[in-house]
Amino acid sequence: MLTNKEAIISKNLLSLAKNTPTVASGIVCADHNSSMESAKKAVELNLIKPIFIGEKLAIEEKAKKFDWDIDQFEIVDVSSDKEAAIAGAELARDNKIKILIKGNLHTDVLMKAYLKKDFGLIEGKRLSHIWHMTLSENDKPLFITDGALNVAPRIDVKMHILKNVIEFANQINISKPRVAILSGTEDPIESMPSSMEAKEIMERAINEKINAYVQGPLAFDNAVSPEAAAIKNISNEVAGKADILLVPNLETGNALSKIMVHFMGACAAGFIVGGKVPVVVTSRADSASSRLASIAASVIASQ
Repeated sequence: MLTNKEAIISKNLLSLAKNTPTVASGIVCADHNSSMESAKKAVELNLIKPIFIGEKLAIEEKAKKFDWDIDQFEIVDVSSDKEAAIAGAELARDNKIKILIKGNLHTDVLMKAYLKKDFGLIEGKRLSHIWHMTLSENDKPLFITDGALNVAPRIDVKMHILKNVIEFANQINISKPRVAILSGTEDPIESMPSSMEAKEIMERAINEKINAYVQGPLAFDNAVSPEAAAIKNISNEVAGKADILLVPNLETGNALSKIMVHFMGACAAGFIVGGKVPVVVTSRADSASSRLASIAASVIASQ
């Protein structure tokens, strides 16, 4: 059942990223195969100017493996993951980088440094994770949020998540995105708390005049399939044609994104927004294509 289909980066995502100025980027614990490979490709495409963070000798050896002369780039020589994460946060604080890229370290180590008040990287918003999912190079993206950071967000946090993803959708030229607030049903029922929350989020979005079509609750099939929506007589601006899936919890978003990757061969661009600089936090097992897509998305989000 697992697919052998190769993940291919979206042409639109790459084109938009290439049309932005080259972005200074900190790569934390950069001595990692797919991190180095995707960074090299991003430099060749003029997307980023990297600052490598980690053990200098290990980084230089890894670059040699890819026949890449990195002498022109700065290397911040530190010996531990924690020190590397702190160095990355310091670079962001000091405006020396505009995106932060996770390499060979755990996400919680990187984010613990990012969240330290001393660095001032949180600017009044709530951090949230976005998946930009595509199945082919010409595919329309499907956004899944939040599938990697906020585990069981309250309604007020979900409003931040909603606004963050709408802002990024605008940055890739979706002027009024269609947002489906997912639950297990299209009717709000008290026995399913996520459906009641979905209704309240929709009402708040309408009251706040958020620039998006927001509908909830919707089950997954009613959100993405016009046929399923028609069979159930669900007719609105979102049903069957959602751009964004606002999920009830991290487990739902995580499962949806990984199903698309492993069963469908999707290219998953994953990144965190809401702070001073976007953070690329793909899995260490992700392909170089997905890492490049994540860098491209973060470059766009940094503008």
